Amino acid sequence: MLLIVHNVTSATRLLDVLPLFRDDLRVQLLATCTGSSPYRAGVAELLRDVGVPVLPWDQALRTPVDLAVAASFGGQLPRYAGRLAVLSHGVGYNKRLTRPGQARSGPVRPGQALGAPEPVFGLSPQWLLADGAPFVDALVLSHPEQVERLRAVCPEAVPSAVLAGDPCYDRLLAARHHRERYRRALGVRRGQRLVLLNSTWNPESLFGDGGDGDRPDRDGDVLPALLPRLTAELPADEYRVAAVLHPNIWYGHGPGQVRMWLDRARRGGLTLVDPLAGWRQALVAADVTLGDFGSVSYYSAALGTPVLLGAAGERVLGADSPLAAFVRAAPRLNPYRPLRPQLDAAVARHVPVPGPAELTSSAPGRSAELLRRAFYGLMGIPEPTAPALLEPLPLPPYEPPARTAPVRVLTRLRGAAEVAVARYADPRDEPDAEGAAHTAVHEDTLDPALLTVADVIVREGAADDPRLGPPAAWAAEVLGRYPHCGLAAYVTGPGECTVRTRDGQVLVLAGGARDVDPAACASALFAWLASGKGADELAGGLTVWTGGTAHAVSVTPVGPGGPGPR
Repeated sequence: MLLIVHNVTSATRLLDVLPLFRDDLRVQLLATCTGSSPYRAGVAELLRDVGVPVLPWDQALRTPVDLAVAASFGGQLPRYAGRLAVLSHGVGYNKRLTRPGQARSGPVRPGQALGAPEPVFGLSPQWLLADGAPFVDALVLSHPEQVERLRAVCPEAVPSAVLAGDPCYDRLLAARHHRERYRRALGVRRGQRLVLLNSTWNPESLFGDGGDGDRPDRDGDVLPALLPRLTAELPADEYRVAAVLHPNIWYGHGPGQVRMWLDRARRGGLTLVDPLAGWRQALVAADVTLGDFGSVSYYSAALGTPVLLGAAGERVLGADSPLAAFVRAAPRLNPYRPLRPQLDAAVARHVPVPGPAELTSSAPGRSAELLRRAFYGLMGIPEPTAPALLEPLPLPPYEPPARTAPVRVLTRLRGAAEVAVARYADPRDEPDAEGAAHTAVHEDTLDPALLTVADVIVREGAADDPRLGPPAAWAAEVLGRYPHCGLAAYVTGPGECTVRTRDGQVLVLAGGARDVDPAACASALFAWLASGKGADELAGGLTVWTGGTAHAVSVTPVGPGGPGPR
């Protein structure tokens, strides 16, 4: 069996179906790359990790195999002479794209007007016919509505259509009961909302120009202006922000370049999710998705998550496709207005619409069974007797926000041993709220000059890291170096930090691992002490409020009779 890879994007769907051939010693897997995609970066590394023999494209064309499976069209795919099955690498077929070397509108079909729009990629004669005849033995579709669209534009290819569900969607559905684990992996805390930013690849996508280039009020593309505002306008302890970018963005520009473009947002707390291993888990974990007309937005809606569109891209979608219908109805983000009210309204007013869940797959949970039956039928050998199963989504690594940008902290004493905290990462303007304000700066800040004016200095590390010394000693060193600093906080875990005050008190602040960020607790303590109150008044603990959520934090002195050296 031959896996035909065009780029990393298509390879991800092929990896979805690889487990269908596990434990079958009759099947030898081979792989090849057509070399036709301009986004080939990352393919060699991916295939190396899969660990199957990789053939050059010309050799693959000469090698007899029982079945080849691709997840994209393009290049010289029609040259393949053996049995061929093609899967969609997204949520069905929705986008318009002219085949390279063909006229924009392709051959005129009966009833089609001259000057018609570009054909729908993978669901039109321009992509499915070679010399007037279908070259695909099995065109895998996920819903009968795709068959009907196929029948309307390319009836010759209908006999090759195979309804077999959507393996990507099935993996998402099977993983929903792990939602809290995925949220913990992303460092989402109690009371926080996870905002998932996503963009497909296209000039009109959110990562492109947003498709509104003719707007007179525009000042450049949407995303560069939007990214720093997401982390600056949304209170850090009430919102967690992560981004999923299409693999063609990631590998077309290069991961290093993408990280550089998004550097300010990343220092403000945005996490870039791995486009291969972690995007599905982030999708399951999200509370609201800020996206565009790509498959991720549609999958998110199919899972019942509120979706707010930052780019619609209606001009690049087939008008009769489910994705186009979704885009026409979905609420839109105005990137030039405050973001928080729009995100909150999207969640508060959200009523799941049935279309995405119904039209993503006509056989939810059954794609493994249907696909394996189709593949083995094409190969002409009996299926294994064991159940056909897809691979469960793995638990991603723990990746809390790495917030090294300066943080403006607003605090307000609410009552006895209660402090409300709102933190904003690298805001351009002073946040508009009542209460006292101070600045917290990470020791690894990009601009060391900020440390000289910081009220609170923070860092993370293991309590026994020999490079930094014991937390209390590190804090003493920081306070000695920066005389303006009133409190130094060494975060030793997701729920605990050791702090030292300007008057030499050493305290351990501890809350639950899923509760408030220890750095926010340190700012709450700073505000408490700056109001003239003493740490000895916190023997019963400190209540830290973030938004409408109260977090109980213990305050334990360290020293003689204390819990031991820190």
